[in-house]
Amino acid sequence: VQLQASGGGLVQAGDSLRLSCTISARDFRTYAVGWFRQAPGKDREFVAAISYSGGSTTYDDSVKGRFTISRYNAENTVTLQMNSLKPEDTAVYYCSADPTGWAESEYKYEYWGRGTEVTVSS
Repeated sequence: VQLQASGGGLVQAGDSLRLSCTISARDFRTYAVGWFRQAPGKDREFVAAISYSGGSTTYDDSVKGRFTISRYNAENTVTLQMNSLKPEDTAVYYCSADPTGWAESEYKYEYWGRGTEVTVSS
């Protein structure tokens, strides 16, 4: 299983970005997917997760109402739409996947991709 995150960049506060995570897995539809981020000098933290069916999602309070996680099983892709970005959203964003379900703990996820960097200037 391979994951590839993309879509990061440098934006101004208030702007939007859409991150994508493409997952190479024959049975992608059975994987829950999570997004995490790691700011410079900080631990990696949970951002959002979506169930294998897409029927359930969960968000960290810091992004609730601004970020939306979605999945497109026909395209083996999960996106993270990020609106109203703030400087504190600056981090490297990672997508992760697990066949046994979703959670807010990074230790739950078996597969990880390389991150994509998001920088939000004030």
